[in-house]
Amino acid sequence: MLAAEAIERYGIKTQTAQSRALEPTIHAPARVGFNTESMAHVGSPLRGRVTEVKVRVGDTVKTGQELLVIESPELGEAQAEYLQRRVGVQTAGPAVDLSKVAWERARGLYEQSQGLSLTEVQRREAEYKASVAALKAAESATKAAANRLHLLGMTQDALDRLAATGEVVPRYSVHAAIDGMVVQREVTLGELVSPDREYLMVLADATKLWVLADVPESRLMEVHVGTRAWTSVGSISDEGGRRFEGTVAFISPLVDPTTRTAQVRIEVPVTESSLRPGMFAQAEIVVTDPKRSTPTAHVVVPEEAVQTVEGAPAVFVPVRGEAYTFQKRIVTVGAAVGGWVPVHSGLIEGELYVSSGTFILKAELGKGSAAHSH
Repeated sequence: MLAAEAIERYGIKTQTAQSRALEPTIHAPARVGFNTESMAHVGSPLRGRVTEVKVRVGDTVKTGQELLVIESPELGEAQAEYLQRRVGVQTAGPAVDLSKVAWERARGLYEQSQGLSLTEVQRREAEYKASVAALKAAESATKAAANRLHLLGMTQDALDRLAATGEVVPRYSVHAAIDGMVVQREVTLGELVSPDREYLMVLADATKLWVLADVPESRLMEVHVGTRAWTSVGSISDEGGRRFEGTVAFISPLVDPTTRTAQVRIEVPVTESSLRPGMFAQAEIVVTDPKRSTPTAHVVVPEEAVQTVEGAPAVFVPVRGEAYTFQKRIVTVGAAVGGWVPVHSGLIEGELYVSSGTFILKAELGKGSAAHSH
């Protein structure tokens, strides 16, 4: 018998036994990893020194959030060159207008009264065409300088501000490309960085993970994209175990020649931190075989409801007429499927049984046995 306070503290709950048909499954070893399609390697497009680092490993970031600031002489030089090229365009423009007026005036005088020689007219025409060419060259150089700044990471808005103010600002902000978590940070304050570095930080969406299961080639024909699957970490029969439901998203077309297994990717939405990349896990995948008959319905209980007592599987049931009192019931069970265990004997449909917190009842039963042995 347990106190009411202990019942609540240990989460001991009862449930009515029900029958259902369990679909056959495949069990396979697996490992947990990030969804590589929802990851971003953050690098620097220019050389410089890191002056601010605004996030740490484990921080959650949003798209466009500032991650770090780089002070770059390379960027400052490129901005100064762009401003200089713009001055060249501004200088070349009036020269075109003046030379055009001079050429047109000389041509008019020559045609009306031949007050100027043909050579003089041709000279002024050449000056006009040369000024036009100089303007086009200045505009091309300005465009090239602007493109270089874009390659160095400046946006068009930042370029417009530079043109309007004429102030060189050699600071470059690196922003997050995706919503996610900072899972790696390979940069420190004051460090020199460059485009040669593969990445400075790694961002990943930790809300949907991949579970990579190694399925034997002999069972691959029974696995299909879109079927349900479960991932287990730890032992489900104790407090630390967890089970996560997901969906088969991809089946590798290649079989490993050494292990004779193929990788099956299961996508698992994650709402808690119990499932982490790098964990080893056990995958359970529903199989589909049109030749297999429809499974028979059995009384089923959650996997955590079954405990091994004195070498045999058992469930706990409430003692009728005695509040907060439970007794063990030896049962015959089959293989678990998706967190549910079929009970072939020992428990019938409609009976009450303890569905969670059974590890505490097993511990209490052990204490009682120890006391009687003395």
